[in-house]
Amino acid sequence: MKIHVVNPNGSAEMTRSLEAEVQSAAGAAGCEVVVTYGGSGVPASIEGYADEAASLMPMLRNIRSQDRAGAAAHVIACFDDTGLDAAREVAEAPVIGICEAALATARIVSKRISIVTTLERSVPIVEELVHRYGAADLVRGVHGTEMPVLDLEGGRGDVMARLLPILGGVVTQDRADALVLGCAGMSQYTAALERGLGVRVIDGVRMSVHIAGALAAAQVKTSKSGAYAAPRSKAGAVFA
Repeated sequence: MKIHVVNPNGSAEMTRSLEAEVQSAAGAAGCEVVVTYGGSGVPASIEGYADEAASLMPMLRNIRSQDRAGAAAHVIACFDDTGLDAAREVAEAPVIGICEAALATARIVSKRISIVTTLERSVPIVEELVHRYGAADLVRGVHGTEMPVLDLEGGRGDVMARLLPILGGVVTQDRADALVLGCAGMSQYTAALERGLGVRVIDGVRMSVHIAGALAAAQVKTSKSGAYAAPRSKAGAVFA
């Protein structure tokens, strides 16, 4: 069975790093994986509502294309869960957002979590998702690191040196027993951060691939009888 992972932004380098992580997770889950991304004309990183809006249509086209090609599930690899509801409308296969997957996992393995993201401007977006997913009782804080998304590209050697003291302070401040990484670009640092911090570190990218594999194996598809019904055919409709 094939899992489709889409990076909504336009960074080819970040997509290559992401592909290495999801290939490993897919192998452990017994799945094949195909990775797509926004490509040219899409913001190189998603850091706010305008970037998210600009990335939406190319992402939905990728999901629709891979759905018709037989993908058994889709993963949106942006912690903002970019366009998640719209994606569920246009796809028959289940669509998993990495924020939702990370919070669901955190609830199972811990009682107090911290979320760390990139820029402070992303904090309100993540806080909205925490409330949407009913995790406000679990999350002790959402924290920006003031590291732009593109600073995480390519496994740069200075990233760990910058992240560890910030994340260590967050864990201490929140008395957290788990830390959720609030950016897909942080995925490549998961194991090193867990060793350095001594707490469970949860990466929504890998967890989404495992959840996608489980849903695909169970042959679960998105309900098309209500809110996620396929778009109606009408003038100007793109995905009907």
